[in-house]
Amino acid sequence: MRYINELHEGDRVNGIYLCKQKQSAMTKNGKPYENLILQDKTGVIDGKIWDPNSNGIDDFDGLDYIEIIGDVTSFAGAMQLNIKRVRRAFSEEYDPADYLPVSENSTDDMYHQLISMIDSVKNTYLSALLHKLFVEEKDFLKSFEEHSAAKTVHHGFIGGLMEHTLSVTRLCDYMAGAYPVIKRDLLITAALLHDVGKTRELSSFPLNDYTDEGQLLGHIVIGAQMIHDLAKEIPGFPVDLENQLVHCILAHHGELEYGSPKKPALVEAVALNLADNTDARMETLTEVFAADKGKKEWLGFNRIFDSNLRRTGDM
Repeated sequence: MRYINELHEGDRVNGIYLCKQKQSAMTKNGKPYENLILQDKTGVIDGKIWDPNSNGIDDFDGLDYIEIIGDVTSFAGAMQLNIKRVRRAFSEEYDPADYLPVSENSTDDMYHQLISMIDSVKNTYLSALLHKLFVEEKDFLKSFEEHSAAKTVHHGFIGGLMEHTLSVTRLCDYMAGAYPVIKRDLLITAALLHDVGKTRELSSFPLNDYTDEGQLLGHIVIGAQMIHDLAKEIPGFPVDLENQLVHCILAHHGELEYGSPKKPALVEAVALNLADNTDARMETLTEVFAADKGKKEWLGFNRIFDSNLRRTGDM
């Protein structure tokens, strides 16, 4: 099969992909068409069926594996598939492992790193809270290990949430060592917990889409609620410590327009916001460059960075 990250504008594609999403729509002229999101383990790509009632367009639903014939085109700087023929694939024609993106890092190795970070937290209450969630709550841990960190922008793969959490925590660990003003236990705990709400904001794979709870509340509010509920289970958990920890979660996107209910007021909240944004941006660039496969230096305009991105030349 041709993986999505191997496709280029002008290619003719004949292969089987997971139809992650299917949605009927109308053109401005009132003509029906269908929007698809196709997925394999390397990523996703938009697809269009401009004539859904024509011969060769068989019935299928979202989350079906489908064989398509189509052409790779470009629209608004992003690739998409103009699909000419489609049929539902038979189960013996595909291996589901080819269609679910997975972290390149071992889950067991990442979990050991996570536990090492938890064990480095000396505050009795914060340590108890982390152990209760990441060690005792087996259902949560399974979900945390399997979830992505985002729907599409960065770490959008199985294990992505754990990978992103560890990267953010490592950046916070460095900042805590470099700047004595930071209370390390609070920052490390906040880093480990900052995205736990995503286990309920996003559904599991293969859908990896927003839940009703995620749409209504978002992972920041969900995470704050989870931490509040956990703190109540720990006898004597100081209210001020809980408020400071929850504030870090509420403020970790940094700005109100980016979804944070509060702007950072604590130095630990500022550090967490910087670490979270740094890892998200660097992983986004990593995925952009990986998708291009080094075919060209200039990659075109990217709306996230509001810039025409260029690969670094040889040195």
